[in-house]
Amino acid sequence: MSQAREAFNPNLTPRETGIIAGIATATAKVTGLPGVGFEELLKFPGDVLGIAFNVDEDEIGVVLLGEYWRLHTGDEVERTVRVMDVAVGDGLLGRVINPLGRPLDDKGPVAAGRRLPIERPAPAIMDRAPVTVPLQTGLKVIDALIPVGRGQRELILGDRQTGKTAIAIDAILNQRGRNVVCVYCAIGQRASAVAKVTAVLKARGAMDYTVVVVTEGNDPPGLAYIAPYAATSVAEFFMEQGRDVLIVYDDLTHHARAYRELSLLLRRPPGREAFPGDIFYIHSRLLERATHLRKERGGGSLTALPIIETEAQDISAYIPTNLISITDGQIYLSPSLFELGVLPAVDVGQSVSRVGGKAQRGAYRAVAGDLKLAYAQFEELEAFARFGARVDEATRKTIEHGRRIRACLKQPENAPVAVPAQVAVLLALTAGLFDLVPVDRMAAAEHAVREAAEDIPEDVRGRLDGADELSAEDRDAVVQVARKSLEPFQVRPAPKTKP
Repeated sequence: MSQAREAFNPNLTPRETGIIAGIATATAKVTGLPGVGFEELLKFPGDVLGIAFNVDEDEIGVVLLGEYWRLHTGDEVERTVRVMDVAVGDGLLGRVINPLGRPLDDKGPVAAGRRLPIERPAPAIMDRAPVTVPLQTGLKVIDALIPVGRGQRELILGDRQTGKTAIAIDAILNQRGRNVVCVYCAIGQRASAVAKVTAVLKARGAMDYTVVVVTEGNDPPGLAYIAPYAATSVAEFFMEQGRDVLIVYDDLTHHARAYRELSLLLRRPPGREAFPGDIFYIHSRLLERATHLRKERGGGSLTALPIIETEAQDISAYIPTNLISITDGQIYLSPSLFELGVLPAVDVGQSVSRVGGKAQRGAYRAVAGDLKLAYAQFEELEAFARFGARVDEATRKTIEHGRRIRACLKQPENAPVAVPAQVAVLLALTAGLFDLVPVDRMAAAEHAVREAAEDIPEDVRGRLDGADELSAEDRDAVVQVARKSLEPFQVRPAPKTKP
């Protein structure tokens, strides 16, 4: 017995603990942890985690990330001596998780080999490369007029129920077979809306290359705050392996409101619209992590599609203008177009891509300039013609041509279009082949052109998807295929008879 006592070597590990001094909605005041660091992870009873947000001299303001209603004043709090991190790895593909990395899809534990901090410094300027490769969304109006490049940050904004999420989901669906990993981050969304999105992704086979990170509307605001950072760390793991990644933040309006709620609960001084002074910084440090890395760093890319909800079409509000200034362009969805049945309801006049045009396919560049100019002229003349003013023949032709452009840019939800089919439709538009088609038959005519694109010679189809400029021979080959498919729909005007 004495020998056993002498051989016993206790393994003592120090624990630094504190006490909850007060509990509020989703936040807590903690005392007794003098060595705690800013944004350190703290462990509460019942497997509830928290982040040290306010580190004051006499107490710590903690953002709680779990069922805070189970905690009580006087409960013990323990330091973890690490920052908040999330599981990353190939095992996350096809899974639905929360920002803590816990599964929400009844498929068992998440198989992840590594964990990464949710807050990571953005890549240095010298580690970045220019955006040179397009990220095809499968939406004609975006790929032709507001192109997105791999490594770009393109904002999607508009009023509620105008189709913002639908555009992002279509972009994810179009990445099938393109070797692009997708991350969909739902921030404070209704559970039914998230279930609908995941059902669409599963039905279309997109979950094979997608990770879904979810916080629901009834989750604590702390989870909504960390969600986009956790999702970005998941995406960065794939980017650092040299892969191309697309991440969707749906939406950052909820994120900003969650941060405002936490800041006000922790008695931080409010600023404009009661948002804290660093509201710009929480989004800039998030979106600066989206980039295209140099070949020496693996050559991977992270393309961000943040979504923002506007109120009463006010894109000059506080949070929208912050995001517009951080991103490389915006896609604005108009409620007026949505009500007219123009879907996707993209307002081409107020949308812009500041980077993607440099990465656009040569076939698109051949038509994009003329198309955008013709569409802008049409929108201006259409507003003028509504007053009932008489218009001359040239103006009437411009308006009729614009109506065909608008009809061709319409597209049903969850139906992305391949590049050759898009180019065939766009070339037929610029060549005026649709001008002889009645407006009420435009949908069928456009569908016929897309189907006829399968008859384009294989070598020409390959060049359409390349970066080179479109040659006159290739252009003529595509136009001939489109012309032949449109002949049954065209109505020739009756010849004018002399009096």
